[in-house]
Amino acid sequence: MRIIHGPHPLPDLKWPVVTLGTFDGVHLGHQRILAELTGWARQSGGEAVVITFATHPRTITTGAPSQFITSLKHRLMLLQRHNVNVTMVLDFDRRFAITPPEEFVDTYFIRLIRARGIVVGYNTRFGRNREGDAELLLGMGRQHGFQVRQVQPVHIHGQLVSSTAIRTAINDGDLERAAAMLGRPVSLYGTVVSGEGRGRQLGFPTANLDLYHETRPPAGVYAGFTEIDGARHRVLISIGNQPTFHAPDSPVIVEVYVLDFSSDLYGKDLEIQFLAKLRGQLQFQSAEELTARIERDIAEARILPLPE
Repeated sequence: MRIIHGPHPLPDLKWPVVTLGTFDGVHLGHQRILAELTGWARQSGGEAVVITFATHPRTITTGAPSQFITSLKHRLMLLQRHNVNVTMVLDFDRRFAITPPEEFVDTYFIRLIRARGIVVGYNTRFGRNREGDAELLLGMGRQHGFQVRQVQPVHIHGQLVSSTAIRTAINDGDLERAAAMLGRPVSLYGTVVSGEGRGRQLGFPTANLDLYHETRPPAGVYAGFTEIDGARHRVLISIGNQPTFHAPDSPVIVEVYVLDFSSDLYGKDLEIQFLAKLRGQLQFQSAEELTARIERDIAEARILPLPE
C-alpha cells in the first residue's frame, strides 16, 4: 500500500475509487465500506484509495482531546490488510475545518485524485460544519463525471457498530462485545521501549509498549497472541501500575511477556491481540509470590484456543 502524507496530485492512478474517513478501529462498518471500495476498484481495473486524517477531526472542532481505538500507524496497517492500494493522510487543522464541502470535493476527489467512483458510509459528513453528504456528492458526480455509492450500517445483536460503542466496550473490559463489532480480537499496537527490567529479574523478560494513546482495556492480566517475523506467539499482557512495587498513583504501563521467545524486541512495533482476561491487578507480598502467580497465568494462557 502506498502511503501519501499531505495533499499531493496522483495523476498515475488507474480508475481510482475513493473513500473518506477517520476509520478508527477499522471495525465491521468500516470493513463493509472497504469491501465495496476494493471490490468496485477491482471490477473496474482500478485502484482503491482511502483519504484519512492523522488526528480525529473532533480534536480540532471541539478543542477536546480524542481517544482512539487505533493510532495512525495501527490504522494504516489494518487498511493495508483490507487490500487498499493508496492511503492519503491529511492533517486536519482549523483551516481544513472551515473548507466548504464543494471545495473539498473539487480539490481532493476531482483535481488531486481524479476519482471515478466514491464510496461513502451511511452517515458520512465532511467539509465546513459537516455540510457535505452523499446527496451533495451525487449532484457533483453528475456534473463532473464520477459515480457515488453509499454503504449501509452494520448492526451486531441489534446494536449499531461504531467506534464510540467499541471504545466504550473496551473501557468497560467487555472484550467479547468489542471484538464482535471489530470483526477481530481487540488489539493494541505500540513500540517496545525500555522499562525497569524487573520482569527479567523475575525470570519473565517483558516488553514495555508505548501505545500512542490507543484505548486499552482496564487494569489486569490478559492472555493474547502476537506475530513476530511471521511467526505467531502466545503472550501474557499486564496492564496496570505494578502495585507490588509502586504506589497506587503510579502511571499505568502495558507489559507483554512473549512465551517461548528470547530475542531482543527493543524498538520493534508489535500488535498484541487479546484472547481473554485471566485476572485483575493484584498486590503481592513478595517477589516469590508474584513469580508463582505469573507461572499460573502462563499455564492458563497456554490452553486458550487461538483463532484460525
